[in-house]
Amino acid sequence: MSGKTLATQLKAGLDAPICLTWEITYACNLQCVHCLSSSGTRDPRELSTDQAKAVLDELRDLQVFYINIGGGEPMIRKDFFEILEHAEANDIGVKFSTNGTYITAENARRLAAMNYLDIQISLDGVDAVTNDAVRGKGSYATAIAAMNHLRDANFGQFKISVVVTRHNVDQLDEFKALADSYGAQLRITRLRPSGRGADTWDELHPTQQQQRQIYDWLMKHGENVLTGDSFFHLNAFGESLPGLNLCGAGRVVCLIDPIGDVYACPFVIHDQFKAGSLLGDGGFTKVWKESDLFLSLREPESEGACSACGSYDACQGGCMAAKFFTGIPLDGPDPECVTGHGEELVKSATVSLIPKPSMDHSRPVKINTPRLASSKEAVQRMERV
Repeated sequence: MSGKTLATQLKAGLDAPICLTWEITYACNLQCVHCLSSSGTRDPRELSTDQAKAVLDELRDLQVFYINIGGGEPMIRKDFFEILEHAEANDIGVKFSTNGTYITAENARRLAAMNYLDIQISLDGVDAVTNDAVRGKGSYATAIAAMNHLRDANFGQFKISVVVTRHNVDQLDEFKALADSYGAQLRITRLRPSGRGADTWDELHPTQQQQRQIYDWLMKHGENVLTGDSFFHLNAFGESLPGLNLCGAGRVVCLIDPIGDVYACPFVIHDQFKAGSLLGDGGFTKVWKESDLFLSLREPESEGACSACGSYDACQGGCMAAKFFTGIPLDGPDPECVTGHGEELVKSATVSLIPKPSMDHSRPVKINTPRLASSKEAVQRMERV
């Protein structure tokens, strides 16, 4: 089957998501300035252990074979291992993202003994100065310690996950070398203006020149580096990067949040993109197969304002989340459109009309990050929450 035919089929939706993200908690011991879910404190409505197990049972029946667990920091939940074990019993593979705080030597050995498990350690700098400016003081040392524990426990190949910003883009070679030194796999993803990332977007998102730098680097290393299809908007530069080259929101991907609400995309936690709740009649299956939102997203799409651009087939108009949270219409160009069509729309967007995330679980904290000092408004806003 050709790539184009496959993309057409995927756009029409599948019987079950092939990439389901489940944020099992909003609780987190860190306060990353780009956190897409504005995590920090636990939501009192968080699904119980029994409810979480029931979700896994339903996903098994729907023949979902792989899920991404995140947060917040998922290992904060006291029933974290119980959830993993129930997924394993249902033959559901799990990849979970963690800042590494709770991967002690003992927990690393316990994780290494499990099947169908992949671990993704978040790191946003190859040195403490770069990483801790985004993820918080001491977070670099914590992540490295977690990697050491996994290595010593003979866990096998884990992932190092990097959100690419203008401050770490020059470190891509070093990130790859770090991953190689652990026998790990590097995963780089795109910064989205979601959650707290909306406040720090102007300071953190790569420049136009750096976008080209990322593209050229991926063209050279892409076969050995995972991207989660984050950078398909860069395909307008020329040859397509490895991946599906499409926005999978509501078609092949979706998000379950800690209280059981289902969203079209992990990067658009907003009421406008909430498809329903798995606590309702019919559960997750009904939401996935019958929600008006998901059905509408699976309809053939218009090229919209991008119809005059000869690159639409390559970039597919870019990322829905990036457009939504920067005030660009969904049929408009990506804010990081490589031809520059999105930049003027971002500049002209009415600030008061730009959507904000529906929920914020940030903890009161005073951010002291010199490298982000130019983002004065962002810092002030985060100090107020």
